[in-house]
Formats: sequence, C-alpha cells, structure tokens
Amino acid sequence: MNKNSENISGWKRFMKSMTKAHELGTEEDIMLDHDYDGIRELDNVLPPWWLYGFYITIAISIFYITQIFYNSEKYSQAEEYAAEVAKGKEEVEAYKAANPELFNTDNIVAFTDAENLAKGKELFTSKTCFACHLNDLGGSIGPNLTDNTWILGGDVKSLFNTITNGGRPGKGMIAWESTITREERIQLASYIISMQGTTPANPKAAEGDIIFPKVDADTAE
Repeated sequence: MNKNSENISGWKRFMKSMTKAHELGTEEDIMLDHDYDGIRELDNVLPPWWLYGFYITIAISIFYITQIFYNSEKYSQAEEYAAEVAKGKEEVEAYKAANPELFNTDNIVAFTDAENLAKGKELFTSKTCFACHLNDLGGSIGPNLTDNTWILGGDVKSLFNTITNGGRPGKGMIAWESTITREERIQLASYIISMQGTTPANPKAAEGDIIFPKVDADTAE
C-alpha cells in the first residue's frame, strides 16, 4: 500500500513538474487585476512540456537551415532529378535490350490465318475502332481503310506504328500501346490489311498521299 502511494505521489509530482498546474483553490494567489466584463485572468505559466517541444522545433529548424547553407554544394535537387531521369532511361534501355522483340518492328509480319484475323476483327469492334471507321472500314470521322490511299502508311509496320502511337495530333485517335499487347496490335493491323480491296457500303473519299497498288481481299497478306 505504501509503495502504491509512493508511485501515485511520484506520478503526481512528475505531472506537476511538466504542467506547472496550480492546485485547485489557489486561484486567488495568481489572480491578476485584469477584469474583462467580470472575467478575471490567472497568471498561469506555459506548461514545460509545451516549451520543451517548442525549443526542440527551434533546434530542428536551425539544423535544417545549417544543412541548406553548408551542404548546398553537395546536394542539388536539379542534379538529383537529372540523376533519377538518367537512371530511368538506363533501365528502359536495358529492358529494351533484354526484350528486343517487343520494340523492334523490323520483324513484324502480317497474320493471314483465320484465327488471328478473327481476333483482329474482334479487337476492331471491342476497341471501338468502328466508331470512326465503321464496321465495314469504309470510314466516317476516320479515313477509309479499304482503299489504296493512306495517310500514315498502309503496310503492316505502318499500321502497327499508328495503332501503337496514335494517329495524327488533334485527330482523336489515341495510342493503344499501353492498352493492348504487341501481338494484339499486329492482329488488328493484319485484319485491316485483310480488308483492303473490299467494297464498303458507303466508302469515304480517298485521303492521303501514300498510295499502294489496289489489293484484292483474296490475295491480301
């Protein structure tokens, strides 16, 4: 019992030292003469715990200020950003080097088998390509994809590049690189090539300066 009393007494002493709180009933001893419409003011001091925290923030502030002035030559935010960008580029190049088949378009060949062309047709519909080019690829907002005139090229590599990176700026066609896989982009390009030479219901007038010989749908590759 005595031990508990000592602990309680010690805790009270500690709280009193950290708060400097006055005992109840001693308000008259610290009452000031100020009177605001009957409201009197007590001459309480700031709690030591608050003062210690305030002093610590001042010390931390001084530390950071000295770090800025004395280590400014050792650290530069611009240099850190440049280093991170350079590191990122190195990682991208390393990934490209390790996966050349994902970035090299030289080895792209159009699919001609029914399975891949069916997948390309499905992608043409599911990715809403028909909204601008129509279901029969005759063209609406976008150009006719069945004639022999092309704006950005009508071979499989050019179509793959257009699908990957998007169409002309301001024309509305987005880049699909981050949305569909490389193989799916080749399948989509292959389907478009397979539709060259077909006859849409209401074909849009030819657009573009890149012209290829007329291709029959039966012989398209």
